[in-house]
Amino acid sequence: MRIFFTGGSGKAGQYAVKHLRDLGHLVTNIDLDAPADGRSLRVDLADAGQVASAMQAYADFDELDPGTGVPRYDAVVHFAAVPRIMIVPDNETFRINTMSTYNVIDAAVKAGVPKIIFASSETTYGVCFHDGEVKPAYIPIDEDHPTVPQDSYAMSKVVNEATARSFQARSGTDIYGLRINNVIEPHEYAENFPDFMAHPEKRRRNIFAYIDARDLAQMVERCLATDGLGYEVFNVSNDDLSVDLTSDEVIARFYQGVPKTREMGENETFYANDKAKRMLGFAPKHSWRDVLKS
Repeated sequence: MRIFFTGGSGKAGQYAVKHLRDLGHLVTNIDLDAPADGRSLRVDLADAGQVASAMQAYADFDELDPGTGVPRYDAVVHFAAVPRIMIVPDNETFRINTMSTYNVIDAAVKAGVPKIIFASSETTYGVCFHDGEVKPAYIPIDEDHPTVPQDSYAMSKVVNEATARSFQARSGTDIYGLRINNVIEPHEYAENFPDFMAHPEKRRRNIFAYIDARDLAQMVERCLATDGLGYEVFNVSNDDLSVDLTSDEVIARFYQGVPKTREMGENETFYANDKAKRMLGFAPKHSWRDVLKS
């Protein structure tokens, strides 16, 4: 597949781009920080003209050789964003994230791209950046949980989901949103997780969950391989908790009084990934336990 991938130089994007290229896909990295090499373009995604032009442009010199014009992209993966609050002013976070998503999906639909995948966020559930402590409405959190956040970043992601749903209704294009949990790179297990073991309260805002960057890359692969779902959103997380406590111990310390919709496994994540497994065949392979318990 020829894939237009925004944010491919970021923490999560770089793993997905490498994974997709290793599978043989032709991936164009669209990023303000993209390297000046083949299959990369530096694009301001908040500028609709730049996005439309980039999506219908050559991606590398080898595409000139057939003499048949610019090839069409088979898929768009949109990961680029201001990644959290407190990087730029709140209104800029909201503007950049909502306008870039609108521009990318709009350009993709008009270009006839049949598959669009975009990054939403765990923050949509309103826990991560809440002013003070707030508990989930129920556990485990699934895709039906209310999405009423307080902060500009999560607000932008909720708006992006509405934008994507509307474009899908108008076009019939497959558009899948990924509510990505806290992304962890392999080296961060040894660096950060011992502290999480000693201070599990530090994981409260992430719902005691995480997603290995390599498993997130697999999730993108599964979305690309699965057609015909229309508009869907999926939680993306690993199977286990990000702290060395059992599910019952986490409930006793942090979630007393929170309704539990079903029985849970001993170390099962509170950020339910059942839907992605059922509909996409998502099968996370990595765990901090493989590193710190070995």
